[in-house]
Amino acid sequence: MTFLQAIILGIVQGLTEFIPVSSSGHLVLVPHLMGWEFSSSQAFIFDVLVQWGTLFAVFIYFRRDLIHIISAFSRALFAGKPFATADARMGWYLILATIPAVVVGLLCKDLIEAAFSNAKVTGFFLLITSVLLIFAEIVGKRKRSMEEITWVDSLWIGCSQVLALLPGISRSGATIAGGMTRNLDRSSAARFSFLMSVPVMLGAGVLAFKDLFALPATDNFLLPLLAGFLAALVSGYVAIRWLIAYLSKHSLIVFAVYCLLLGLLVIFTG
Repeated sequence: MTFLQAIILGIVQGLTEFIPVSSSGHLVLVPHLMGWEFSSSQAFIFDVLVQWGTLFAVFIYFRRDLIHIISAFSRALFAGKPFATADARMGWYLILATIPAVVVGLLCKDLIEAAFSNAKVTGFFLLITSVLLIFAEIVGKRKRSMEEITWVDSLWIGCSQVLALLPGISRSGATIAGGMTRNLDRSSAARFSFLMSVPVMLGAGVLAFKDLFALPATDNFLLPLLAGFLAALVSGYVAIRWLIAYLSKHSLIVFAVYCLLLGLLVIFTG
């Protein structure tokens, strides 16, 4: 992987991690369309570790929310009243929403990695992303805010995140759609989706570090990895700011149409 390839893929990761068009799908399709060939192990580790760039973008954008949640969660836990405040409960909700994807990801790791090597399969999963977004727009009443989230909502959205372990199914798309089917408004569903990405991306990145240093010639891979990380951080921060503002006034249909067209293009062109 060259320095330029890493920057391009980092930008793609940063933009598509939060815009609901599937970052994993685009990280499969862009090298496929450009004729770039990477070893499957190197590509998978790059994809996971460059997500730390988008993770840092979440840290920066939601720094006040995260500080309030973590401090309230810690205080309530040590006081023996773990559900005493809304911020403390939000900490538990984020943990609960993480559990389904962690369990399925660990149990099905090999199958998930294998799916990343097939561009046509990615095309089919992009169609599923399109269906999820359209379904959320049709079903969701969009009358509840993030402050009204319950543990049932959290678990439901967490189960939606399991779908996004497959390339082509957008993590943000699946979880925003999950929130909207629980009648959250679009912006609230997006904010919860982005916050719940923190433990998943953090855990996946930690696990990938072990695989990174098991690769031969790791030193040659570190500079492209750093370039991809920085590109993903900057583009991810821009994507978060833009999408939350966009969803306050617009629907998900434009993203559904994009996923539909791209998925069909990939399927019929091979």
